[in-house]
Amino acid sequence: MPRTVLVTGGAGYIGSHTCAELLKHDYDVVVVDDYSNSSPAALERVQKVGGRPLISIPADMRDRRALDAIFEEHSIDAVIHFAAKKAVGESMNIPLVYYDVNLGGTKNLLHSMQRHGVQKIVFSSSCSIYGESSRARLSEDEEPRPTNPYARSKWMCEQVIRDACKRCPEMSAISLRYFNPIGAHPSGLLGEVPAGLPNNIVPYLMQVAVGRLKRLSVFGSDYDTPDGTAVRDYIHVLDVVAGHRAALEHLDGETGTQLFNLGTGVGTSVLQLVAALSEACGRPLPYELADRRPGDVATLVADSDRIHRAWGWRPVHGLKEMCRDAWRFQRMNPRGYAA
Repeated sequence: MPRTVLVTGGAGYIGSHTCAELLKHDYDVVVVDDYSNSSPAALERVQKVGGRPLISIPADMRDRRALDAIFEEHSIDAVIHFAAKKAVGESMNIPLVYYDVNLGGTKNLLHSMQRHGVQKIVFSSSCSIYGESSRARLSEDEEPRPTNPYARSKWMCEQVIRDACKRCPEMSAISLRYFNPIGAHPSGLLGEVPAGLPNNIVPYLMQVAVGRLKRLSVFGSDYDTPDGTAVRDYIHVLDVVAGHRAALEHLDGETGTQLFNLGTGVGTSVLQLVAALSEACGRPLPYELADRRPGDVATLVADSDRIHRAWGWRPVHGLKEMCRDAWRFQRMNPRGYAA
């Protein structure tokens, strides 16, 4: 089983929680991050939570020389690849940047892995690949219908990884299409701290809760859903982390590519999430209804039966716990990781 893991984007929201989990389970962790949407301060907290040091290297995934230097200096057994731009709305405005960063970074990483004999990778994919569907729950067999450049870039990365595995039969890759991670570490030390104005609903609402923003704009109130707002499958970040560690432990199971969803199978509308977060905060959080955003879809809910059958993975945290942990982190860190 791999013991030294390179985590790309390891200072980000999901990456930082994953690094803490790996350290707790005695993995050696090397992080590469350009801090474009994260902070080095997150990694200081990761080491407190994980109880062990890690190695952090500032670099851009598009810098092939920097990646080669990392593999030459450190004996890497496996890679967990988070590094990417990830906002649907932003991707509609700067699509070429999304392809450059997400696709270009993944291509460079695979080149460096092959040059240095590293054959194991867990890829952070996305449920947004599915796009519009009439099914209540989406399985891995659903035909991809990505509706925005972010989703298309993730789908393209999956295909690039699949082709790399065909070219190198000894390679083992697992892509995890997870749905909507929210919540924070129960210690209150780690959470979601985006750079600049948050693109995701929970960190945005948390800044509303502490008075840094006035109100949430709910994009779309005329979807074909029970209350007209978009429905998503929200999953605790710790459950997502558990899925990544399980994937790491199963990289030796077989070569080639494997694909799994990570979700709860429970749909929650935007207004239901606002109500749940308001309850966690102890007061109503103001919002306003706005027009739909281009590229958004009405409903995305997971069918995660495949990963349960294969590995026994199942989410264990509910929506109330997700909201409670998110609010605890925000309350303890009103300015994020800033001192």
